[in-house]
Amino acid sequence: MKKDIYILGIETSCDETSMSIIKNGTWEIATVVLSQIDIHKNYGGVVPEIASRNHIENITIVLEELLTKSKMQIEDITAIGVTYGPGLIGSLMIGVEAAKTISLVTGKPLIPVHHIAGHIYANNLEHRLTFPLIALVVSGGHTELIYMKEDYSFEKIGGTLDDAIGECYDKVAKIIGLEYPGGPKVDKLAHLGKDTYDLPIPLNDKSYNFSFSGIKSAVINLVHNENQRGNQVNIENLCTTFQNRVVTVLVKKTISALKEKNVHNLIVAGGVSANKGLREKLTEECQKENIEVSFPRISYCTDNAAMIGAAAYYAYQKGITSDLTLTAVATDTLYK
Repeated sequence: MKKDIYILGIETSCDETSMSIIKNGTWEIATVVLSQIDIHKNYGGVVPEIASRNHIENITIVLEELLTKSKMQIEDITAIGVTYGPGLIGSLMIGVEAAKTISLVTGKPLIPVHHIAGHIYANNLEHRLTFPLIALVVSGGHTELIYMKEDYSFEKIGGTLDDAIGECYDKVAKIIGLEYPGGPKVDKLAHLGKDTYDLPIPLNDKSYNFSFSGIKSAVINLVHNENQRGNQVNIENLCTTFQNRVVTVLVKKTISALKEKNVHNLIVAGGVSANKGLREKLTEECQKENIEVSFPRISYCTDNAAMIGAAAYYAYQKGITSDLTLTAVATDTLYK
């Protein structure tokens, strides 16, 4: 009988301190996520130094809570998977050092996991990934289309040339006075308004690249001009218009990439995969084209260690490990 593999996943790339135990890449034994949103909302965004300080305070607490919750011992773990990048360097360092310490003390293998690989494999916790597939990665730091012919094979088809879609959502939210994190609030308001404002579809071309800085600037100018004229901006209508434009281009280019690659499996990953408008439009278009589309459950959309544990299992199967010289990196490419 094949021996079960238990991965301890560690994720500290931004402002969530999270650990998880994943069995055989698909079964979540237990996960603990300690969020700092309530701390950072006072500043209108994540403050890197405050985030890293909180990781230091929380990392051992989260580990103890995880072992209690899972009713497992650290000796039961097969290997340790950790996000080494990209992300906030101070935050990443805490997770990497914790993983290296556990590896040193236990003698368990250390597996470096790219943050985006983690987001992709969050879908594997729902049901086994079916290859070949295309992954649309949409988050606060990333907007990318990735082709995968098999496990842990990543080919970038296109990506953002400037702002990521999640960052754009949060900036637009801030412009119209919504509290951080504003992206989910824009999505909610978008379902209450009408498409009444003149905003461009960003980088509406035949490439698979994206650009969201222009529509962000267009929203800034629109709000400024309306205020200068003494007109009140209809927040719901502006959110509807903005979301329609960005969702239109995301869906259009994703469907086009699927057709060109002759791929019938799509997974959506990252924090913005929780966006209701994007889910609705992609589901609708994929049904028309006979494409299977998968979204992670909402708890797996944002940063969590379960996705890191899931990705680490397949990295481990491919023999991807690291020694204790592993270092955190703020930026790194997934596509070797």
